[in-house]
Amino acid sequence: MSDRVDIGPLQLGERAPNFVLDAITREGKIAIDDFRGQKPVLVGLYRGLHCAFCRRHIATLSQLTPALNGKGIESLTVVNTPIERARLYLRYHPMPGLLAAADPERASHRAFGLPNMQITEDESAWPQKVSMSDVKSMQVDFPDDMPEPMDPFAALEYLNKKDDYDITESDQQMMATGMGQLVGQFLLDRDGVVRWTFTEVLDGGRYLFGAPTAQELMSAASQIGQ
Repeated sequence: MSDRVDIGPLQLGERAPNFVLDAITREGKIAIDDFRGQKPVLVGLYRGLHCAFCRRHIATLSQLTPALNGKGIESLTVVNTPIERARLYLRYHPMPGLLAAADPERASHRAFGLPNMQITEDESAWPQKVSMSDVKSMQVDFPDDMPEPMDPFAALEYLNKKDDYDITESDQQMMATGMGQLVGQFLLDRDGVVRWTFTEVLDGGRYLFGAPTAQELMSAASQIGQ
């Protein structure tokens, strides 16, 4: 896979690169080329399951899978989690219909142009780096799960406790190298061309830790399914 993080995320009209990863929710491999020429696919590239925000976004997306499938669109979720750890998590937190792949090296994210943002002491240059003070000034709000908006670190601690999620050694290894990995979703048509995107990269961090609404996602799916 090529690396295009210096250029930025894939844009509308660009052809998505192929990647081949280990499948989590079935045996064998999963590749972008498996869908090319066959059906559209929504590719969701997330941080690992150690990220409480990503766990929630993935669970929400899994609930939309039947509706997406109804429009002829497959959904592929990629997480920066070693396959054994990911399979263990999904064994105890099943998400029916979820098609997922493991990419602990984050090669797919680089290929799709999503940078691994560095958190620095006092320097910000979005999206390559952001200062610790800027991160702590952000507010994350999951109103169904949190009593009030919190800074990202406080929110992660609160949600992990709420989920009774224990950070393992493999989680720590992923966090040590990819805590600032930016994520996104790319809707590809049957030829593998990007027709819609949502990434954390845009607008100077406005969408950091966010996700598209179900309405936004299904509206985009309706257009590509025509």
